[in-house]
Amino acid sequence: MLLTITTTHYPATDLGFLLHKHPDRFQTVNLSIGKAHVFYPESSPERTTVALLLDMDPIDMVRNTRHDGKHGFSLAQYVNDRPYVGSSFLSVALAKAFSSALNGTCNNRPDLVDRAIPLRATLSVISAPGGGEVLLRNWFEPLGYQLDITPHLLDSTYPDWGMSSYYTVKISGEVTLQSLLAHLYVLIPALDRDKHYYVSENEVAKLLAKGGGWLEQHPAREEIT
Repeated sequence: MLLTITTTHYPATDLGFLLHKHPDRFQTVNLSIGKAHVFYPESSPERTTVALLLDMDPIDMVRNTRHDGKHGFSLAQYVNDRPYVGSSFLSVALAKAFSSALNGTCNNRPDLVDRAIPLRATLSVISAPGGGEVLLRNWFEPLGYQLDITPHLLDSTYPDWGMSSYYTVKISGEVTLQSLLAHLYVLIPALDRDKHYYVSENEVAKLLAKGGGWLEQHPAREEIT
């Protein structure tokens, strides 16, 4: 699963200060189900992009005691979309890899935290089985974003099978980085209706806390919560 965040704010290299991640360094964060890698495919004053790549271990997912093993067919724990699709695991990676930015902390450049800048987040693959493109627009557009959504066939070899519930989504807007991360952190697991583990009240509380200041006014707040 790949998430990229791009800015054309000048100087675009300010993104590195906001994320507490140096553009010249490849960094890895350990997760319970694999690793998250942070790197910059491009970095210049005119345009900078940071990438968050989830490298999930299917064996670790099965061994993790939080996965209840009651999902779908008998081999679902081994044959599933979890390593490739934006899900609640992506929110976990966001919280660990970009914790300072998500919490609105920037010691070197505190003036950047509350500054709205042009940002574009690209989710390589996201699932929206509960409403597809309409659902994605109903959840993100009220927050001020413009969406570019590319649907994917269920199987390109058999186009007659029709469309899948998977999309590549580009989310663009002029917002603070903290707001963008909070929106992704809350809405991605809410979209994910194919979880492989029990979500505790403590985890729900963390999600709702990041929704403070915007979720209560969202027109789809009941559906999201």
